[in-house]
Amino acid sequence: MVERIIAACDGASKGNPGPAAWAWVIADAAGEVGRWEAGPLGRATNNVAELTALQRLLEAVDPAVPVEVRMDSQYAMKAVTTWLPGWRKKGWKTAAGAPVANRDLVVRIDELLAGRTVEFVYTPAHQVDGDPLNAAADQAASHTARTQQAAGTSLGSALPPPEAGPRPGAAQRGGKPGTRTAQPGRTARSGGSVKAKFPGRCRCGRPYAKGETIAKNPDGWGHPSCITAAAPAG
Repeated sequence: MVERIIAACDGASKGNPGPAAWAWVIADAAGEVGRWEAGPLGRATNNVAELTALQRLLEAVDPAVPVEVRMDSQYAMKAVTTWLPGWRKKGWKTAAGAPVANRDLVVRIDELLAGRTVEFVYTPAHQVDGDPLNAAADQAASHTARTQQAAGTSLGSALPPPEAGPRPGAAQRGGKPGTRTAQPGRTARSGGSVKAKFPGRCRCGRPYAKGETIAKNPDGWGHPSCITAAAPAG
């Protein structure tokens, strides 16, 4: 029997509001991505995408099993761990008396959290050596926001590769004070290439395996030879 589920969830909105999607990943016994799902939301805000991702994750896991949820959204985490009890007490109003934003999602998450053990862990996004589960959820949500096509292990989909490198200065940001940050995994770097943390598919259509050397191209990540071949002549 599984003693504890380790998972991560994330949302993405290309424009905020704009084309949006949610995604979650669940680790296997080795701590790698075992299952994942992502779904489109049409046009929505990033906050809606983040809350929807948490809702879909909680609906997907056994409520009888304790779960650790890794998230990079401080809004979604504060909503469910800090603000929610007060909102509920005030009839889903804020301290200022205004209606709670995204109330339907918050109320549904409140229902899903009742009677179960859930630990929320803040994991800063876009770190050079960031948490691999958070990175996988981010990749899946971002890709699905662009494609607006549902994807995941249940549909036989391969986890999409990263769309871009870490944001400048991201490696210097630490976790939020008062919360525990998951220990990140390492990605070996050499020149302009990296070792793939997860399997994916190159722009040429051929897949690459976890641990294989890949490099950035205009469409994402793929085989270094494909990037060289596509480079314009000098």
